[in-house]
Formats: sequence, C-alpha cells, structure tokens
Amino acid sequence: MQHLITPNDFTNKEIKVLFEDARLFQDLQSNNLLNGKLIVTLFFENSTRTRSSFEIAAKRLGAAVVNLEVQTSSTKKGETVEDTVANLNAMKPDAIIIRHSECGLPASLIEYVDCPILNAGDGKNAHPTQALLDLFTITEYFNGKIKGKNIAIVGDISNSRVASSNLELLPRFGLNPILVSPTRYQVKSKFKTTTNLQKIIDDLDIIMSLRVQHERHDSNTLVQDLEKEKQEYAKKYCITKKLLKDKDILVLHPGPVNRNIDISNEVLLDKRSKVLEQVANGVAVRMAILKKLILQ
Repeated sequence: MQHLITPNDFTNKEIKVLFEDARLFQDLQSNNLLNGKLIVTLFFENSTRTRSSFEIAAKRLGAAVVNLEVQTSSTKKGETVEDTVANLNAMKPDAIIIRHSECGLPASLIEYVDCPILNAGDGKNAHPTQALLDLFTITEYFNGKIKGKNIAIVGDISNSRVASSNLELLPRFGLNPILVSPTRYQVKSKFKTTTNLQKIIDDLDIIMSLRVQHERHDSNTLVQDLEKEKQEYAKKYCITKKLLKDKDILVLHPGPVNRNIDISNEVLLDKRSKVLEQVANGVAVRMAILKKLILQ
C-alpha cells in the first residue's frame, strides 16, 4: 500500500506515468474507475481549492465522498486525531485525505490505517498534490522541455508548504528554483536567494507567486499595520505588467490570490497567467493520484 505524504513518495517514473493519466483526465469528464469506492476527507484547516478539487476528482471517478465536519466531530470533545482516524479506518474507507496545521501529522497517521493517506497540506511542511499539479502545468506549457528552466518562487517562503514541496520536486526534473522574498520570509537553503525580483527578471522562465500567510505570523498585528505591510510588500513583489513587459514568462499561483498584492489584476487577465489552468489541472492530477493509490 502506498501513501502520498510528500512528493518524494513518488519516483520520477511514477510521476511521468501519473501525468499520462492526468492528460487523459484533462477534459474532467466522469467515468466509473472508482465506482463503489469510498473516500473520506478530513480538513482541520480552511480550504476552497484543495478540498473542492479532491471532492470533484473523486466524484468524477465515480467514488463516493464523505466529508467529516471537524467543527462537529469528536475531536471537539477531546478525541485525538489518531483515534478519529483509527475509528474512520474501522469503517473501511478506500482512502483518507487530510489537511492539518501540525507539521508531520499525516505521516504519523499511517500506522493507524489500512488504506492510503493523502496529505492535503500539513502546516508549512508539505503540500504534495499542489507541487505535482504545478509541475504538470509547467510541463504542459513547455511541451515537456523543462530541464534548465529557471523558476522564481516569490513571497512568504518560510511559511509556505507549497514552496517546501516544490523545492523537493521541481529540481528532480531539472528546474532551477530561485527564492525571492523579503529577508524576514527567507529560509536557509541550497538555492539561490534574493530580495530583488527586478534584478533577476531577465533570467526567468517561470514565476510562482505565493500569498503572504499573515495567519501564521504575529497575531497581534493591528489591521491598519497589516494593510500597510501588504502595500509595502506589493511595491517590490507584486507581479505586474510593468515588471513582466513583453517577456515570455509563465505566471503561477497556488491560490488564494491577494489581487494587486501578489499579482496585479492586469496580469491575472494576461495569457501568461495560468492560475485558473492550475485549478483545472489540479482536478486532473488528483484524479490520477486517486486512481493510482486506490487501484494499486
């Protein structure tokens, strides 16, 4: 039995096969591959895209989906997540999808289940399906010729599980990440790091903009100070037409986008922006992942 906790749970060969399936699923049409299968979702953190994407992927494959409403579950009565998952496992689901604020929690649940665990995001640790759909989007855009491409990951690197998983995955396929952020959001890494996006813009093939995750910062920040901080950030790191000019650069964002802070309205409407394409690809890739893990 195989789980998906980090991108390293799949080999490069497995990912290439996975992408072949994802291409077949890109029309997002329904089929019966997982007819009779039952998938449980457990989201202890808010989610729009990832939760909806997993649910739609499962239902497009013909599976039934049970969403555990965390706010009304026994975890609110003091039950541990481990006991919750063990009890759910006793009901014989075919997969459990979990998102949690605690780094490493999904990996710790493997010993409590007899079905695949899919990590839908754990703290700032990992978001493997997002990294896989990002790689798929990049691969499709460049017709598979991605080796040697430079990608700037721009924003709150220190708090981003998307950045963490992409830094694990993208270099395996020959992509060169460059980390771009204010000093306070930087991390120690082997990758080139800079505070100046303008300085490296001519070297880039791809920009992946990230949301600044203020909810993971000091909660005592006043609303007016937070707004001022956002505007100061935008002056240097917002992806604008002025920055991009006429360069052939792929623009990505995992969402949700803070408009005119992360990416300008103009750029979101630009043909170089593939943010909505990422969303569509996310369903196709998650369909392929569910097929792989449940029918293995």
